[in-house]
Amino acid sequence: MEIAGTLRTAREMGLVACTSCTRVWPAGTERCGRCGHRLHTRAPLALQRVWAWWLVGVIAYVPANLYPMLSTRTLVASQEATIIGGAVDLARHGNWGIALVILTASVAIPLGKFLAIAMLALGVRHGSALTGSRRQQLYQVVEYIGRWSMIDVFVVAILASLVQLGAVASVSPGPASLFFALSVIFTMLSAQSFDSRLIWDAEREGRRA
Repeated sequence: MEIAGTLRTAREMGLVACTSCTRVWPAGTERCGRCGHRLHTRAPLALQRVWAWWLVGVIAYVPANLYPMLSTRTLVASQEATIIGGAVDLARHGNWGIALVILTASVAIPLGKFLAIAMLALGVRHGSALTGSRRQQLYQVVEYIGRWSMIDVFVVAILASLVQLGAVASVSPGPASLFFALSVIFTMLSAQSFDSRLIWDAEREGRRA
């Protein structure tokens, strides 16, 4: 809202909105009179939750790359492949496109999400070289990519359900698939715990300083 040429936020005007039903109430109101939801001008302990989910996501991502993602068994041999090892094997056999997709979806994107969330959280506390608009765009990209992060787990699940030929051949998910799924879930929770309004609070405080 802009009053007399000065851009003011609802928080500065002494208002708080219910995140459940969007009804606006005076600041200091504990619960929404419409739906009973507890009111907060900003999510309490938002950054603490972001870092907690981020940390367990990183911890789960380590065994996701160390343990085999897929186990293949035939009459003559059995083979287990990690995420990176499988991509290397595909590239060795000339399937560069598929190998690139696997490395992008399983390595580049997860690492990029970890880095982006850490940058957003650190930027709120210690400032950032990026403008508030750029950080908001970065947050929206992380939120959008999150829905596609399970592509590896879906592929493994489809292969495991289709390639089941009894004693002839079978494909089963390895332990890495569980850790990878957990890492994706924890990273999504970390991104969802981040209150993007903190970006603009820090931006406003920086301008005042």
